[in-house]
Amino acid sequence: MPKEGPRSSKDLNATNRLRIEGTRNLLDAAIKAGARNFIVGSFALLAPRGPAAGASEGEAAAAIRSMESQVMEMTAHGSIEGVILRYGMFYSLETPSTIKMIDMVRKRRLPIVRGDSSQLPLIHVDDAVSATLAALDRAPAGSIYKIVDDQAVSMSEVVKAIAEYTGSPAPFKVPSWLPGLVAPYMARMTSMKMPLSNAKAREELAWRPRYSTMRNGLAQMFSHAA
Repeated sequence: MPKEGPRSSKDLNATNRLRIEGTRNLLDAAIKAGARNFIVGSFALLAPRGPAAGASEGEAAAAIRSMESQVMEMTAHGSIEGVILRYGMFYSLETPSTIKMIDMVRKRRLPIVRGDSSQLPLIHVDDAVSATLAALDRAPAGSIYKIVDDQAVSMSEVVKAIAEYTGSPAPFKVPSWLPGLVAPYMARMTSMKMPLSNAKAREELAWRPRYSTMRNGLAQMFSHAA
């Protein structure tokens, strides 16, 4: 996968194959080696939405579905104890996609979209790590958890917050129809609404994100960097 994140479906070809064939090979090796726990790092934005999703989902979502279902099938058979963690979009000062966004905001190449009502599930990398450790210790076999911040945010909120915390010039504001013409990736982000809940992980894993919202995380990140 490109370090700065995918911009087209072809950027995910290798990752799709990894999620399907790689999971199959790793799962087989783990079972043969006598491993008991198998933690799946899934992706909340592409996770299965229900039994009808298979007919219309894209290749990336189908790969996620394959990865999860392979592990759940082996768990149901008693071959291994699988747990699925559906992470939100990672962010941190060490995450390439975040680094790229900061650079683009500083250069005023990421706009604020008027009327942006998107709801994107995010998670700081440190919180993803703590959730994974909690799952290794406490998650029962066959469990699925959403590992996300307490509050979903819009793409425009992310851009605005980065500009504020980096002292960058105010981002340009553009009408909602413009990204669809010139920036398809941005258009997808500003149309996505996924206000996911981390309540199950909080209750069953005794976990809670250190950074409850994206703004909390950014504030801490940039204060440490300074």
